[in-house]
Amino acid sequence: MDGAAGPGEGPAHETLQTLSQRLRVQEEEMELVKAALAEALRLLRLHGSTTTLQGSGISAPTRNSITVPPGLPPTCSPSLVTRGTQTEEELEIVPSSGPPGLSNGPPALQGGSEEPSGTQSEGGCSSSSGAGSPGPPGILRPVQPLQRSDTPRRNSSSSSSPSERPRQKLSRKAASSANLLLRSGSTESRGNKDPLSSPGGPGSRRSNYNLEGISVKMFLRGRPITMYIPSGIRSLEELPSGPPPETLSLDWVYGYRGRDSRSNLFVLRSGEVVYFIACVVVLYRPGGGPGGPGGGGQRHYRGHTDCVRCLAVHPDGVRVASGQTAGVDKDGKPLQPVVHIWDSETLLKLQEIGLGAFERGVGALAFSAADQGAFLCVVDDSNEHMLSVWDCSRGVKLAEIKSTNDSVLAVGFSPRDSSCIVTSGKSHVHFWNWSGGTGAPGNGLLARKQGVFGKYKKPKFIPCFVFLPDGDILTGDSEGNILTWGRSVSDSKTPGRGGAKETYTIVAQAHAHEGSIFALCLRRDGTVLSGGGRDRRLVQWGPGLVALQEAEIPEHFGAVRAIAEGLGSELLVGTTKNALLRGDLAQGFSPVIQGHTDELWGLCTHPSQNRFLTCGHDRQLCLWDGEGHALAWSMDLKETGLCADFHPSGAVVVVGLNTGRWLVLDTETREIVSDVTDGNEQLSVVRYSPDGLYLAIGSHDNMIYIYSVSSCGTKSSRFGRCMGHSSFITHLDWSKDGNFIMSNSGDYEILYWDVAGGCKLLRNRYESRDREWATYTCVLGFHVYGVWPDGSDGTDINSLCRSHNERVVAVADDFCKVHLFQYPCARAKAPSRMYSGHGSHVTSVRFTHDDSYLVSLGGKDASIFQWRVLGAGSSGPAPATPSRTPSLSPASSLDV
Repeated sequence: MDGAAGPGEGPAHETLQTLSQRLRVQEEEMELVKAALAEALRLLRLHGSTTTLQGSGISAPTRNSITVPPGLPPTCSPSLVTRGTQTEEELEIVPSSGPPGLSNGPPALQGGSEEPSGTQSEGGCSSSSGAGSPGPPGILRPVQPLQRSDTPRRNSSSSSSPSERPRQKLSRKAASSANLLLRSGSTESRGNKDPLSSPGGPGSRRSNYNLEGISVKMFLRGRPITMYIPSGIRSLEELPSGPPPETLSLDWVYGYRGRDSRSNLFVLRSGEVVYFIACVVVLYRPGGGPGGPGGGGQRHYRGHTDCVRCLAVHPDGVRVASGQTAGVDKDGKPLQPVVHIWDSETLLKLQEIGLGAFERGVGALAFSAADQGAFLCVVDDSNEHMLSVWDCSRGVKLAEIKSTNDSVLAVGFSPRDSSCIVTSGKSHVHFWNWSGGTGAPGNGLLARKQGVFGKYKKPKFIPCFVFLPDGDILTGDSEGNILTWGRSVSDSKTPGRGGAKETYTIVAQAHAHEGSIFALCLRRDGTVLSGGGRDRRLVQWGPGLVALQEAEIPEHFGAVRAIAEGLGSELLVGTTKNALLRGDLAQGFSPVIQGHTDELWGLCTHPSQNRFLTCGHDRQLCLWDGEGHALAWSMDLKETGLCADFHPSGAVVVVGLNTGRWLVLDTETREIVSDVTDGNEQLSVVRYSPDGLYLAIGSHDNMIYIYSVSSCGTKSSRFGRCMGHSSFITHLDWSKDGNFIMSNSGDYEILYWDVAGGCKLLRNRYESRDREWATYTCVLGFHVYGVWPDGSDGTDINSLCRSHNERVVAVADDFCKVHLFQYPCARAKAPSRMYSGHGSHVTSVRFTHDDSYLVSLGGKDASIFQWRVLGAGSSGPAPATPSRTPSLSPASSLDV
């Protein structure tokens, strides 16, 4: 309104403008109606058949008499549209107008451009893309019914990217974001109640007029994602249903959790070495002689639902107790820590102890020895570090007491007297006297006596201790000292308890290591082994703490974390860099199990061998031999590696780093043959074309860099850039002819690129619906949209991989699970086979070149799982976990 207008002219002027605008809109609608009638009459004249609409007298074609224009599927049909209280049958001609768009809108047929993703739908989705034309002139399109709903519209926020949002569990995600919706041939409007508020005014219908059978639509964070159905699929009902016939069997686990855990390495009566990583307890059977190659085999106890934190072996050498941390399930509900007692020969769970009794996790545990392992002592990770004693056979708690507010690192029963329990940790050694009471649950008493250091310096930590045959105790501390605590019996009586009281005092001290002592081990011959942290020395001590022999662990393996005595003079040593070494003090040690030490993201499999390459936040690049279950080589990248891919020849491998650099290395010599930087943001995906002539680099700067590559893969030159994504690149795949790319981004776009034609964006995504892809790792696309769980916010699936035979697709999710779906997976909430074992979000999955194995990476747990793929009716090896234990066998989820 003009500022000079009179007091009464403003409202009148606005009313005139409103009436004028409505008049223009009505005129436009009349033009559309006239055009629709003209087109209907033209079709009638062409086909010579008419029918009269009920109650109107206007001649129009019937549903069956309409001829579908060339290039459209024959399933198009008129349908009802609801406007207020009126319902009528409409056919609409969509004019061609507006600039071309880029996004997830309807197909732009016969040369027309697509509608952008900026259209807001019933779900309240929005985008920043500009408006575009829904199709060419003269195309008759049906209007689908708009379902009225009283539920409030849930809008996505355009101010923050998915990577900036904190990852939460599914229930919280579902509560704060729109549910995943799947529609076939849906029609949407901008959803404005006031027609004048629409930028196009009344009658403007630029938002997704999709033909029946052309596309399906899903929503992530309220954002619509349209995927076009290939022309060969007449109906979604034709697609496979049910979980795939293929199954997975855990074949090998690479890695050992030594970086941040204790009580993690023991040798069983069978000679198997028992340790843990993620949610799996591994029983490893070494192969070869001491100091020789690894080989051997593995079995796995998989009864735990979250990360295992500690182990204890029963005096019989067969039964094992393993304690897990707390976690959350798929729906965000907290899981309770628990201790499992299980048989190492059958892998059957014998007893579940402490469900609901522990907080946060189980930090340490130990079997009694004087009474053949009748009792189990447990320390949890609560603030008070509750100390409890349990009857192993009945699973009943006999006594419980608050231990200390400081961390407790070790616990153990005296081998001579089960009433004596020792705990150690931050700045303390506690000696506990336990009286079993009458045997009733909870009737026992625990009394504490604190160790007094007196004239000796009180250390900051006491990580380990060991009982000597004469009853004395040795403790190793953070000052590098071994203290000898002598046992004495006092005649004083405690009121109300009677009997003599046993006490411990320091009788000797020996400086053993530079830095902390992480492990002490009593050998069968009565000597003691100590393992150092900073100096990485392994020292054997005789009576009176006289040093007899020592060895040093190589620096790249880390410090000594745990020591276990094997057969004969053989020793097994776990290190802080997640390696398991085997050997003796005289001949030295060699690795039998190795692993990463920090979060993993990069994974690729060799094009012709059962080998795969991994990289992650520990800056290590590792090539693994899947047949020999061993590390072929590793190297320090100096930077975080996030993605990798082999050249089709297998001669070189490209690795993308977090700084925008990417390296090409010779796989045999490990020589860096190329070092290039694109931008200054992290690289999320690198991928060679099937013929090896191009290399695509997906960056967090929203661009895909394309390089032409020499036949051997050692030389490359910049070919072009694919620019058009509005968020960082997450996944990409090449077409089988090596000319096109499909890519996903952080804001859930699906774009297609003509690389051979000059890195051009293909604005008409409908034309790419029948293109065949050499690999399928994009998490968004028609062939895989069924893998997404209901209520997803777009971060629940980290990685996806189709098998080379194109029969199954593997999925790595954010809830520690690996899924196996049939391919194509184009049904909402498709059923899958679900496998657990990882203790953190699964970051990547890849099939080996012949689909015999699937490799999966754990994130924070730094674990690598190699799964054997078993076909329907296959006579392959049975899973390591017996099917007699339902909780240990692979689960099949029909509602994911």
